[in-house]
Amino acid sequence: MDISAVSRFAVYAPPAGERRGVAGASDAAQEAGTPAAGAAAPAAASGQQQAQSPEERQVVQQLQARDREVRAHELAHVAAGAGLVRSGASFSYQRGPDGRFYAVGGEVGIDTSAVPGDPVATQRKAEQIQRAALAPAQPSGQDRAVAAQAARMAMEARLQQALETAAPGEQGDNAATPQIDIYA
Repeated sequence: MDISAVSRFAVYAPPAGERRGVAGASDAAQEAGTPAAGAAAPAAASGQQQAQSPEERQVVQQLQARDREVRAHELAHVAAGAGLVRSGASFSYQRGPDGRFYAVGGEVGIDTSAVPGDPVATQRKAEQIQRAALAPAQPSGQDRAVAAQAARMAMEARLQQALETAAPGEQGDNAATPQIDIYA
């Protein structure tokens, strides 16, 4: 399951045929224009900045702000999900009118599987998944969905733990074991 900050944010429509990149892509032109991780793209050289219209400068400022926001969002997931992160943050980029690429969305791969045969460890893991999903200041819809899935996993682990700690006579008789429909 991936925790994601992908959005439909777009302040600048790239020219037709221009592709959006993903971190780690092999497109050399994209890599050359990609801002360093954790930092917004610096302003273009002063000569080029003078050639930009006020509208283009405003778009660049919006893209820089979005880039900072997306990187901080994904970093929060990585920090809170320590030990569960399958892959670092990957970003989708948009080229600004200054020719640089700005992160406008991203995701972090998190291991959301249960710990087989260990409901206590599963519950701890589910709680950490919830913390990682809700770590950013403004969790996305996908973040909230992952947190809800983790809450469900924690509840199932608690139920399994309660069933395992029940008296041995009750465990052997399935007809006498109370059944709870947790999917209602």
